[in-house]
Amino acid sequence: MPYPEMMVAPMREDLVRVGFQELKTPDQVDAFLDGERRSVMLVVNSICGCAAGSMRPAVGMALQDSDIRPEVLTTVFAGQDLDATARAREFITGYPPSSPSVAILKDGDLVYMMERHQIEGRSPYEIADDLKAAFKAHCT
Repeated sequence: MPYPEMMVAPMREDLVRVGFQELKTPDQVDAFLDGERRSVMLVVNSICGCAAGSMRPAVGMALQDSDIRPEVLTTVFAGQDLDATARAREFITGYPPSSPSVAILKDGDLVYMMERHQIEGRSPYEIADDLKAAFKAHCT
C-alpha cells in the first residue's frame, strides 16, 4: 500500500526541483521514454533512508557540478506509482528491480546502472562523483 501523498510529496519535489520530469503512469513512461534517442537519466526514487540521505542529494550535486549531463531527466517513485515504476523498469534490462537506483539510457539502450547496493552506506559526494564519471562516459 502506498504511503499518503502528503508524506511523499517532499521526496518527489527533491528531484522535480532540480529538473526531473516525474512519470506517474505507464502511458507517461511510454510517451516520455519509448523511442527517445537522447541521453536519459532515469531515477527510481524511494521513500527509504538511503534515497533521502544519499541518492537524491547526490543526483542534485552531480547535475549541479557537471557541465556534461544527461539531456533528459526522468523519475518514477517505487512503492508509490507502482504501474509506472514497473513499466520504467522494462527499460532497465539485465538488472533486478532496485530502489533507489539510477539508470542512464542512450539511444534507447541502458548504458549505466547504479543499484541500491551501490548507494547504501555511501556519502552523497561519493555517489555524485560516480554519476559525474558516468555522465562523461555516456552523455557526450
